[in-house]
Amino acid sequence: MRVTISFFIFFITFFSRAQEIDCEVIVNSSLVEQTNQKIFETLEKSLNEFINNNIWTDNKVLNKEKISCSIIINLTKYESSNFEGTFQIQSSRPIFNSNYNSTIVNIIDKDISFNYQEFQPFYYNSSIYSSNLISLISFYTYLIIGLDADSFKFNSGTRYYNEAQKILNLAQQNNSKGWNQVDGSRNRFWIIDSLMSKTYEVFRSVVYNYHRNGLDLMIENPQLAKKNILDALNSFNKIYLTRPNSYLVQTFFDAKSDEIIDILSGGPTMKISKTIKILNKVSPFFGSKWKNVEK
Repeated sequence: MRVTISFFIFFITFFSRAQEIDCEVIVNSSLVEQTNQKIFETLEKSLNEFINNNIWTDNKVLNKEKISCSIIINLTKYESSNFEGTFQIQSSRPIFNSNYNSTIVNIIDKDISFNYQEFQPFYYNSSIYSSNLISLISFYTYLIIGLDADSFKFNSGTRYYNEAQKILNLAQQNNSKGWNQVDGSRNRFWIIDSLMSKTYEVFRSVVYNYHRNGLDLMIENPQLAKKNILDALNSFNKIYLTRPNSYLVQTFFDAKSDEIIDILSGGPTMKISKTIKILNKVSPFFGSKWKNVEK
């Protein structure tokens, strides 16, 4: 009997079927002229409860395996029940045999607008459009889960991207910015469209090899790990030949540029001139960083 009870306590303590996400949502209203801050505090509390308590997948995960992430909502306008601003979405995953967490997602979405009434309940239903705010939070949650999954097992994020695609399709009916290809070349539409495209299978291969065959091996075999990371980065040239200036590729470097500099500059000595040349081509925005890498 004691064994059974002990196992039960262990199970509910260390396993969580519902909460795959450990996410902090921050609502920043410093740019909004509003004396009563209570509505922003209520919004922040409700969103934290929604994203962390909702059942997003059928996975069983250890509490320590929850995906660490954050969503910062920087409000720039508030009028009646209408909000405008930006989202900054970040997530990271632990690296094997170390205390290091590697950033996977670092996206700033500037096309944010939504309607919210204080104490409005939040519910997610994959078959129904509820509100633009619920669509935004749910879309980025599945994107985070999908990219995290891809970093551990090749192409294992597909089912989560499918969910994000469903959210996008429903949200397009609302005519809010960021859900349609006509809204620009750097938005939610292009992220999920690219991830679901055969053309970008190389990108998903890079995500897997960079993390699983690179960073995760860094303690055990730094020579092989660094070689695999260089090979993964060199693969971006294949995407560049067909999709130069890809937004999806740019999101990778928005998350990884500083980390890549550290990897190329340190560890085992290797020839990196080819990789630097490719990085300057596929991610010229960070050209000043690539120049500073020790040859």
